[in-house]
Amino acid sequence: MRFSSFSLTIFVFSLLFLSINGQDLIYDTCKTSSQQSPNVDFLFCTTSLQAAPASHCANLTGLGMVSIRLIKDNVTDTRCYIKQLLKNSAKLDPFVKACLNDCFELYSDAIPDSKQAMKSYSAKRYFDANVQISSIMDAATTCEDGFKEKKGFVSPLTKKNDATFQLGAIALSIMNSLQNGSK
Repeated sequence: MRFSSFSLTIFVFSLLFLSINGQDLIYDTCKTSSQQSPNVDFLFCTTSLQAAPASHCANLTGLGMVSIRLIKDNVTDTRCYIKQLLKNSAKLDPFVKACLNDCFELYSDAIPDSKQAMKSYSAKRYFDANVQISSIMDAATTCEDGFKEKKGFVSPLTKKNDATFQLGAIALSIMNSLQNGSK
């Protein structure tokens, strides 16, 4: 099959147009989310969504699914990271080891929650998805707070917990927009 130069030009222009529209939607979604929620950082939101596969051709509903997929991937990666830290448990302070074990359990429970959130979201059961994502956000907060119980200890999971929490806030913001009719 041969393309004429005109057909090829139209094809390239269409791809460029879709990419620009996708970036506009990501920008607008992140701008709205960061204005409506103190838990959403605009730069984190745009960077996260733009880096996700298929985000540039997604509509708002699709961006919601992308954000939940990012949560699932982040939770899975964080659990793996904790597991690696625990492999070197002989070098860890007993308090830090106990905190990491607690975080491991929290993130282990968050994985099925993220999968269920995807199912609930796909079925447009936004209330259920909201509860599941909020539970994941609580897990990240609880994990981080565990390290604060004893002075002098710094969580090795602060960035990962923050990312989990922010990704959850992005997903909640998108669902809120969908529920309010901004499709």
